[in-house]
Amino acid sequence: MAQWNGDWEKLERSAEEMAASKLREADEIAQRNQWKVIRAFQRRKVSDFHFAGSTGYGYNDRGRETLDEVYADVFGAEAALVRPHLVSGTHTISTALFGIVRPGDEIVFVTGKPYDTLHKVIGKPEDGTGSLADWGVRSAVAPLHPDGSVDWETVSALTTERTKVFAIQRSRGYDFRPSFTVDEIGEMVRRLKAIKPDAVVFVDNCYGEFTEEREPTEAGADLIAGSLIKNPGGGLAASGGYIAGKRRLVELASYRLTAPGIGGEVGAMLGTTRSIFQGLYLAPLLVSQAVKGSIFAAAVFAQLGFETHPAWNDPRTDLIQAIKFSSAEHLITFVQAVQKAAAVDAHVVPEPWDMPGYEHPVIMAAGTFIQGGSLELSADAPIREPYIAFMQGGLTYAHVKLAVHQALSDLRERGLL
Repeated sequence: MAQWNGDWEKLERSAEEMAASKLREADEIAQRNQWKVIRAFQRRKVSDFHFAGSTGYGYNDRGRETLDEVYADVFGAEAALVRPHLVSGTHTISTALFGIVRPGDEIVFVTGKPYDTLHKVIGKPEDGTGSLADWGVRSAVAPLHPDGSVDWETVSALTTERTKVFAIQRSRGYDFRPSFTVDEIGEMVRRLKAIKPDAVVFVDNCYGEFTEEREPTEAGADLIAGSLIKNPGGGLAASGGYIAGKRRLVELASYRLTAPGIGGEVGAMLGTTRSIFQGLYLAPLLVSQAVKGSIFAAAVFAQLGFETHPAWNDPRTDLIQAIKFSSAEHLITFVQAVQKAAAVDAHVVPEPWDMPGYEHPVIMAAGTFIQGGSLELSADAPIREPYIAFMQGGLTYAHVKLAVHQALSDLRERGLL
């Protein structure tokens, strides 16, 4: 780890010059994704009357129906389900999985142990929570190789006649490994279909939307899911999630969200439709701002001798920037500095706590306009070795730069840099 002399302008300039080509690439991806979104709006003839809210059952809510069609077009899918009633990414993924499996079916998690909050969804037999296992759905995990690649021998060995779903997590979660690009997911789909052609390939797409020019459904995935308070909500959607893919699978998920026979035909939008449409419109630009912030952060910390994942010049397929620290004190100082740089709740000092759904104490910086909005600048970390902070989001590139500056200043002030 190198010492920093406190000259921020020199360090800032050096990082941006070093990463200039990658910053420009992020802008180019944003432009192409922006065109894709606008063309989907045009194809579905979006008009201001689509923004009207609905109440009660929400029958014949044309705005809701058109929103589903626009999302399907943007994600290259047959159908989509976009609802504010999906309260988180975990809820959305759970809704999709419970919709397509039945007692006796099996799920193989291809990309290692999934994100911590899904562990209780998977559950244990007879745990009494209504988890997948409690309903008689068996889950198996194929650990990744040390280099982060899929262990295909283990995946094949875990696959049985009852395997109904192959599950892929696009982002790294709380692992210090590469996230999976859309091209890599496309190759996974090809190999999984060769192993068991009738199995559903499901992708947890959280943090990945619009970081590349294609989405997993455009690379052959049968079903994807994500949260609107992450990338596709564009910082404006106050709640919600989306499920997109093959029409029959989306329909089955909709029956889980509401009830069999009702599905996506009802569900009052309660005034959220405009913000969800507008958030989707803004998402390509705002995602690119967050990606540029992550590239910048990686370039700065790399110059100071920190190990980062991805490196500043690596391909980007999600928002998450992992930075490895040498102690819990380093880690906590960094996360607290991100909070201090926020526009909202900057005066709050986050501390590690036993957060529901997580297996270790977690510290979270989240000074956001939307509670838990991961497209906004946030940082979190489990307090365990190795001491890795996971920073994501940033509605503006300038905000991420401010947070990096604050973190370095605080680390230096405490004699940690």
